[in-house]
Amino acid sequence: MRTRLLVLSALSTAALLAAALPATAAGEGKDPVGAAELLAKVKKCTRISQGKYRTDQHTAATVPVCGTDEVVFWKADMDIDCDGRVTAVCNTRTDPSFQPRTAFQGSDGRYLDSSRVPYVVVPGPSRLWNYAKAGIKGGGVAAVIHGGKVRYAVVGDTGPTGIIGEGSYALAKSLGIDPDPRTGGTPSGVTYILFRNSRASPVQSPAAATGAGEALARKFVGGT
Repeated sequence: MRTRLLVLSALSTAALLAAALPATAAGEGKDPVGAAELLAKVKKCTRISQGKYRTDQHTAATVPVCGTDEVVFWKADMDIDCDGRVTAVCNTRTDPSFQPRTAFQGSDGRYLDSSRVPYVVVPGPSRLWNYAKAGIKGGGVAAVIHGGKVRYAVVGDTGPTGIIGEGSYALAKSLGIDPDPRTGGTPSGVTYILFRNSRASPVQSPAAATGAGEALARKFVGGT
């Protein structure tokens, strides 16, 4: 009986490890798309916003939203969005600005869980820029790059109309950024690449975002 339990435990561990890997690494035998490959494709900014965004309330407006036929992107900081479902790390005690809702919901109809779902925040529609008119929607797929790491996420929430650069607790943690909603985040060095007219399914699944993101990223950089 003990031998059988050990075998089952080993198999379960292997399955969990495989599920945690990007889809290409776990099943297709291809190397994941690297940060350098993606960054090379977004070196040049063709601005699609009417003006520039601030990264924080009291900073100058320096960040344009840029675009190609396939993606929308910007380079900014990362503040921590802990909104959505109440968890041990995201609640009114840990985050004075906590809101129990996200602008978009998962495929299960529930608000997203910032502690588990890697998501990016887009600025609310304004005269500066309207994300929906650019083919960006809730549940859309994004690649986020920081410190040489690429992580895939979904579009999960909206923020102030004049500020840009925000990601969920789970996204920050996966990138090695302090996810604490009070003291965490990073002041610069984050690139957000959002794929137009895309959607992860189910929205609340990190594995779904990674699988879709890898395929979209590979196409974007010119792979097959």
